[in-house]
Amino acid sequence: QVQLVESGGGLVQPGGSLRLSCAASGFMFRIYTMGWYRQAPGKQRDMVAHIFSDGRTTYSDSVKGRFTISRDNAKNTIYLQMNSLKPEDTAVYYCKRHDGGEYGYWGQGTQVTVSS
Repeated sequence: QVQLVESGGGLVQPGGSLRLSCAASGFMFRIYTMGWYRQAPGKQRDMVAHIFSDGRTTYSDSVKGRFTISRDNAKNTIYLQMNSLKPEDTAVYYCKRHDGGEYGYWGQGTQVTVSS
């Protein structure tokens, strides 16, 4: 019954901003590390950011300084604030519950397109 539902994607111009949300249900959200990943057509699914249960965060080098991951445990939701967006940020963005190593649950994804 684990569910992860992403929202907030869309079309934005280079330099613009979006905030993605991932609403989680069916598990004890507050104790899990959560992550955002992205996948462009023909490419691997790559890690974007992680947020641990204690609030610590990690980021891929490509988004560091531009994106911010956060969590609201009262709402069972994680967010990805995306600023200074670039065309190379275009991808489907996925929310993940981390269960250790490569294991976990995925959401359905939300499309982000950065284009003029």
